[in-house]
Amino acid sequence: MLLALRIARVILHLLVGLAICALVFPWADGAAREIHVRRWSRHLLAICNVTVQITAGSAAPKAHALVVANHVSWLDIFVINALYPCRFVAKAEIRAWPLAGWLVEQAGTVFIARGNRRDLRKAFEGLVQALKSGQRVAFFPEGTTAPQGTLLPFHANLFEAAVDAKSRVQPYAISYVDNARKLHPAVDFVGDMTFVQSMMAILSGPPIRARVTILRSIKAEGAHRRQLAETTEEAIRQALGIVETVPEEEEEPVDPAVDDDEPDLPATRSA
Repeated sequence: MLLALRIARVILHLLVGLAICALVFPWADGAAREIHVRRWSRHLLAICNVTVQITAGSAAPKAHALVVANHVSWLDIFVINALYPCRFVAKAEIRAWPLAGWLVEQAGTVFIARGNRRDLRKAFEGLVQALKSGQRVAFFPEGTTAPQGTLLPFHANLFEAAVDAKSRVQPYAISYVDNARKLHPAVDFVGDMTFVQSMMAILSGPPIRARVTILRSIKAEGAHRRQLAETTEEAIRQALGIVETVPEEEEEPVDPAVDDDEPDLPATRSA
């Protein structure tokens, strides 16, 4: 009975999101859209029995930056949006998610098909313009989801947008734990699992705590995209406590000096 009620609440909430995108977004400015995206994302997570917390010792979130995060689940987008709404870059498969795919597209998500250079170029140009205009943009440099406790190599291509826009890059480390603070077994979204299967596993499982560690931002101006990818990957790896053998030859990371001229956002502790 409880599972059926949760499913019904998710469907109703998705329909509410469709109505907001169709009736409100065409006339709303950027600030109003952010309010709706944040509120809607928080409500969705609440229905899914997910609470969000920023870990102690996190850095101040930048108001304008290229946000990069490890990718565990479809929940990641809504966890970040529940805190600080971003314009996302995501793989094209997400567009096919039932209802939710259309919603994230209406929220400004840019979709990239694997191996499609035209999509990559279009996304890159859009990212540069968005960053230059002061927007917060986010993407998952692993390119796909990975099981918790692992981290795939970061792809460097889209980091070039931050370099061209002379923006900051801010890593977010995301993990999902249960009440015993162990990695939650229902969250992994890998292999042949479908969106619906993942949704059912989450709705029927125990409570989930999404833990977000916001790391010190990195100055992209004058850096090389590969250095940025390696530096952010290592920062997220350390924040998640993932151990990896360091290669014998490793490029010197860029200097992650904080730019005090860029405004910070007030930290949000829960959603």
